[in-house]
Amino acid sequence: MINRSASNNLYEEAKKYLPGGVNSPVRAFRSVNGSPIFFEKGKGSHTWDADGNEYIDFCCSWGPLILGHADDKVLNKVSDVMSRGTSFGAPSKYETELAKLIVDNHRYIEKIRFVNSGTEAAMSAIRLARGYTGKNKVVKFEGCYHGHVDSLMVKAGSGLATLGTSTSAGIPEGFIKETIVLPLNDKEAVRAAVKEFGHDIACIAIEPIPANNGLLLQDKDFLLFLREICDETGILLFFDEVISGFRVSFEGASGYYGIKPDMVAFGKIIGGGFPVGAYASSAKVMDCISPDGPVYQAGTLSGNPVAMAAGIAQLEECLNPDFYQALEAKTAKFVSTIQSHVDAKGYPFHMFHVGSIFWLSFSNKNRVRSADEIAPNGPELFKVFFDTLIEKGVYVGPSSYEVGFVSAAHTEEDLNTAAEAIKASLDVTYA
Repeated sequence: MINRSASNNLYEEAKKYLPGGVNSPVRAFRSVNGSPIFFEKGKGSHTWDADGNEYIDFCCSWGPLILGHADDKVLNKVSDVMSRGTSFGAPSKYETELAKLIVDNHRYIEKIRFVNSGTEAAMSAIRLARGYTGKNKVVKFEGCYHGHVDSLMVKAGSGLATLGTSTSAGIPEGFIKETIVLPLNDKEAVRAAVKEFGHDIACIAIEPIPANNGLLLQDKDFLLFLREICDETGILLFFDEVISGFRVSFEGASGYYGIKPDMVAFGKIIGGGFPVGAYASSAKVMDCISPDGPVYQAGTLSGNPVAMAAGIAQLEECLNPDFYQALEAKTAKFVSTIQSHVDAKGYPFHMFHVGSIFWLSFSNKNRVRSADEIAPNGPELFKVFFDTLIEKGVYVGPSSYEVGFVSAAHTEEDLNTAAEAIKASLDVTYA
């Protein structure tokens, strides 16, 4: 057993001052055994914990670190900018530079507003959709996550087209009644909702690559259907690309599938490891935002020069020729190596991937498109798998519902070593 005494001591101290000892629930390791691992260092594809244990890391801070930990070009840019000030609460040129870098290389957007998180981006985009259309209701899909926004922390009720119920205490029913929750990959449910509530639906919100509750890859046909029904009704199509944006391609899922959303939320990668989010649309829609329009949204640290500088440095690297093709190719090879072992052993397991995102699914289904198709025994199997994998020096997110990420820093040696560790851990899990 690896030594985790320093992490355990840090966790006991943290619990005295932080709810659950953490600042985000999944970090508490409630879905796996033991207490959280506290990290002290990251470089490239590797991290080191408080006890000095080294890991090949596939969490990558839940996706932002597409270049790996502490990338030299990002650090150099940030250090240069930060030495002249960390925040002004006033404009700086770096906001415009990052905005131009994104807009000039994304065919579906014309203007962008920076905020401080993916949650804030989704929240602001929903407000904008309502302000622009003058309508109140929002359609979302079971299994898609849009941050801890009150009106979107909702799960499905009963019936085909239904108003949802809250998934968190502290959210008034009045906030929830404007949210319609539908199953993924169900055209009839969408048609029924639009028929009943279409006169008051501001937008249809979806993760075009749902990656917060497993990797629930949708048929392109379903996404095209949403585009068509929005065109027919004047409802805005909102793609939440906080995870998929700049991860599967520079234009995210929008470019990957060639489908134009009316609004997009970004996060993760555009901050280069610093807190950031953004929402974007056409100039016509974005001009409804204050100070040009009546939809109010503000933030003291929005567009701060440090996060903007990190984003500039990282996205410039992402624009290099064949960056995404190379990342997808090595992810596909990594996944294929593991899946070949699984198939030969006959384990009820499938490793899904798109671009450089992957998901470890403890089921033999080769397609999982909705939350209710996820194997119910997956969490228990994952506990055994996770414990074994940690002992072998490979770190993935501590939940069976979380996806993993391959970065540009992961070498062939890293991926071969990790693949062998995953195969051996699956052998233990299914023994």
